[in-house]
Amino acid sequence: MSIIADDNDFKSKNIAEKKKHSVLKCECLENDKNFENCIRPKSFDTYIGQTALKETLKISIAAAKKRELPLDHLLFYGPPGLGKTTLAGVIAEQMGVDIKITSAPALERPRDIIGILMSLKGGEILFIDEIHRLNKVAEEILYPAMEDFFLDMTTGKAQTVKTLRVPLPKFTLIGATTKAGELSGPLRDRFGIIHRLEFYTEDELAQVIKRTAGILNIEISEQGAHAIAKRSRGTPRIANRLVKRVADYALVKHDGRITEDIANKSLDILKIDNYGLDSTDRSLLKLIIEKYDGGPVGIETIAAAIGEDVRTIEDVCEPFLLQAGLLQRTPRGRKVSPATYRHLGYKNIDINEQKSLFY
Repeated sequence: MSIIADDNDFKSKNIAEKKKHSVLKCECLENDKNFENCIRPKSFDTYIGQTALKETLKISIAAAKKRELPLDHLLFYGPPGLGKTTLAGVIAEQMGVDIKITSAPALERPRDIIGILMSLKGGEILFIDEIHRLNKVAEEILYPAMEDFFLDMTTGKAQTVKTLRVPLPKFTLIGATTKAGELSGPLRDRFGIIHRLEFYTEDELAQVIKRTAGILNIEISEQGAHAIAKRSRGTPRIANRLVKRVADYALVKHDGRITEDIANKSLDILKIDNYGLDSTDRSLLKLIIEKYDGGPVGIETIAAAIGEDVRTIEDVCEPFLLQAGLLQRTPRGRKVSPATYRHLGYKNIDINEQKSLFY
């Protein structure tokens, strides 16, 4: 009897521990969610960067409010991490409406997109991330919903099939994509406002970093903010991530304050150089120089040689390398620029030899 009692006590304790860990896990997830909500700007005044885009959106929002109509459908495209989702939240806040956020891969079946559209209220915003990955059926369901605010549905089977047009409340669709070229023409043409988000300047990123540091109660100097901004690849998401990593280093190794010297030391440990290149970027560029005489070389060959996926190279590495002028994309493949030789320290290569690689 005592053995059974002990076994029951053990099971009870085990269940209690599992419940405790479950509660702690939920609290951690809630804290992460609260942190994301806190760090995201809620207005155009706190949204840093994209100045021209903000001015255009302010006019469009003011006009929509005066007409008492929903905002036109918007499409934002550009490299990842530039604030497309955050901008959608700011627009919803300025319009004074709710926003429903989803992603195209989550809308696999027709009933998924139909359910979301039927749940929308008048004036609400539907944000679809990575909209270029929307399947054909879901895309065709969106066409009448975007244009006429109707949902075409069918009921019955075989000869009893009937077509119904279900009215929808007027709403605003905001689509975000990193590959605008993969959007079909009919879908792209149904967006009334189309904007490309640009990479951030060093000064803009320094403002983002100081704002994030303030939210996290991290003391940071102006020079420290610029040191991090210089290595953030023109992307706020990367800048915010680096702030936390540098803050960890400053707290453990120093007094917790981020200065230029501390920022540089911590980022050197992370193997992020003055251009913002990490070890994968440098491996890619060095491979082209040392194994293929500066290029051109095919993307599949590069991916196989450095052990990375082709999509990772195209979506993560290439956008910034192309923008920084360190990599060139040609019909015959990828090749590096003379600036790449200088940055990576290939000083012994003759300038005439460099030129012969590009002409």
